[in-house]
Amino acid sequence: MSSDRKQSTEVARPVAFVTGASYGVGAATALAFARAAYDVIVTARRRENLDATLATLEQANCRAMAVEMLLSDDASIESAFQSALSAHGRIDVLVNNAAVNLRRLAVDVSRDEWRDVMAANVSGPFFMTQLMGRHLIASRRQGAVVNVASTHGLVGAAERSTYGISKGAMIQMTRMLAIEWAEHGIRVNAVAPGRMETASPSRAGTGANADYMAAMLARIPLHRLVTAEEVADAIVYLGGPAAASITGHVLVMDGGLTAVGWGSKLRRAD
Repeated sequence: MSSDRKQSTEVARPVAFVTGASYGVGAATALAFARAAYDVIVTARRRENLDATLATLEQANCRAMAVEMLLSDDASIESAFQSALSAHGRIDVLVNNAAVNLRRLAVDVSRDEWRDVMAANVSGPFFMTQLMGRHLIASRRQGAVVNVASTHGLVGAAERSTYGISKGAMIQMTRMLAIEWAEHGIRVNAVAPGRMETASPSRAGTGANADYMAAMLARIPLHRLVTAEEVADAIVYLGGPAAASITGHVLVMDGGLTAVGWGSKLRRAD
């Protein structure tokens, strides 16, 4: 059989587009999709921040592509999405992972801080998802969107109002688009991680504070943090064919933290 014949009979690999993939959940998700036989497009605010992620994807024999993208810039979003389509011809799964965190008392949040968080955590993901919806509807193909929300979008917490409001909006976006696009076979789901083991810069100080970490773990029924790899595996599941009947769902991954009732007393871990 000729090489041309071989090429024509090969089944095209599905393609996943993962935003914010330079570290943490984004990088772990990109690798999990690669191991599940997907080709992967990854983004970050700076192209050079993706070098380590690309190296791991190449080791997984994945056809990978890195794109610089700024979620607060409409032109940057459009350019990144079109570049991915031009290179791969299709996108089957979009993972909205990139986000901006903010720890600030509500009375101290400035308008610029509010705009920055909402641009990156709400507006950017919405218009990125809009491009995905248009692509799938125009090509009459089914696909999936998985949004990375947070338990801060489900419950209240001090000093997290702006971030929590943005994640609450992402959760509602998940439900709204799941209903609107169901007729096209486009599924939209979300994961809502709680306290995580992560390389996030925002965790650099607290992660090294033994007293803080002990107090945190004492509030979690399973007495452990969720890992980036566990979140990544859930995202691949929700984006893949095994979850074909699931849409509009928010998968909470928090060790039982948000299930704790008022006045509940946790047993101490042995």
